Amino acid sequence: MINKPDFSNLRALYINCTLEKSPRESHTDKLIDLSVGIMKRENVDVEKIRLIDHDVPHGSYPDMTEYGYQTDEWPDLFHRVIDADILIIATPIWLGEKSSVAKKLIERLDAMSSKTNDKGQYIFYGKVGGCLITGNEDGAKHCAMGILYSLQHIGYSIPPQADAAWIGEAGPGPSYGDTSYNDKKIDPPMGFDSDFTNKNTTLLTYNVLHLASILKANVGYPRYGSSSKDWKAGIKWEFQPPK
Repeated sequence: MINKPDFSNLRALYINCTLEKSPRESHTDKLIDLSVGIMKRENVDVEKIRLIDHDVPHGSYPDMTEYGYQTDEWPDLFHRVIDADILIIATPIWLGEKSSVAKKLIERLDAMSSKTNDKGQYIFYGKVGGCLITGNEDGAKHCAMGILYSLQHIGYSIPPQADAAWIGEAGPGPSYGDTSYNDKKIDPPMGFDSDFTNKNTTLLTYNVLHLASILKANVGYPRYGSSSKDWKAGIKWEFQPPK
C-alpha cells in the first residue's frame, strides 16, 4: 500500500500570463484550474494572479519607480512570489512564443535573482517551478523550454515532467474549455476529455509537489558549495583555478 503524502505545509502560486484582463474569459485560466483542483484536494495553500490585472511595467530592476515609472506593483507581488514554495507560470501561445506578459514576468523575476536567502544563496534556491501552456497552434514545447530554462537559471528547481499543455488544431478553432464554436455546442468542453493533457497536468502537479516537499523538509539546499555570499567572502570549497 502506498502511503499518501502530506502536502498541507506547501504553498503554490500560479501566475496567469494571459493577455485578457479580468473579468474577460481566459482559456489559460481553465487549464490552471485543472492543476489547482488537484492541489486544493491535497490541502495545498493555493493562490492565482493574473499579471495583466496589475500595473507592472517592463524593466530589469526590482522597483521601476526608481527609473521613471509612476507606479510599479511588482515589489508587492514579489512578496507573494517569494512566500510560495511552488511557482507555476501559465501562458497562451502567440506566434509560437510565450505571451509578452510571460516574458515581462520572467524579466521581473530575473531582476530579483541577485537577492540572497539566509544561507547566502540566490533567493529562489529551494523553490520549485513549472509551467502550463495553451494555444491553437504549435509551440508548446518551445514555450516550456524557454520558461523552464529561465526559472532554473535564476535558482528554481525543476522536477521531471514540469510542463503540461493543451493545443488545438492548427488555425482558427475552439480553445481550451470552450463550450461552443460557430454556434455548435461542444460537450464536454474543448480539451476536457484530452487524456494527454489530463495526464500531463496531473504528473506536473504531483511532481512539483513532491520536489517542493523534499526541499522544504531539508530546508532547501545545503549551504556548502552553493552560497554566492561565501564565494564573495573567499570561501571556494574544493575549487582550484585552471592552470
